[in-house]
Amino acid sequence: QVHVVESGGDWVQTGGSLRLSCVVPGYTVSRFTMGWFRQAPGKEREGVANIYTRTGNTYYADSVKGRFTISQDNAENTLYLDMNNLKPEDTAMYYCAASTGRPYPWYRMNDYTYWGQGTQVTVSS
Repeated sequence: QVHVVESGGDWVQTGGSLRLSCVVPGYTVSRFTMGWFRQAPGKEREGVANIYTRTGNTYYADSVKGRFTISQDNAENTLYLDMNNLKPEDTAMYYCAASTGRPYPWYRMNDYTYWGQGTQVTVSS
C-alpha cells in the first residue's frame, strides 16, 4: 500500500519562510506526479503546486507564484515545497499527493490517488 507522509508545518510570522517535505516510503517520488494542496478552515481544498517528475515541469497557483517553489531531490527521494514571504492567507493544512498519471489540469484532485494526512502551516500577522 502506498503511503504519503508530509512534514515541516509550523507557526511563522508574516514574511517568514518554511520548507515542507514529502516522502512516499518504499517508493521513489520520481515515479509519481506530485502535488501540494492546501485547505484553510471553511474553505475548499485547492491546488498549490505540482511537479511532473519525469520532466521537472512545474505548475503553481497564481496566489503563490514567485513565493513558493516545488522541487524534488532524487538523492533524498523527497519532494519539497519552499515557501517564502508567507502571508496570513497562506494559513492552512497542507497536503502532499501523488498521482500515477499526469493530472489535467494539474490541480484536478480526483487524479491524485494517494494523499498524506497533512501538515499545518500557520502564519500570524
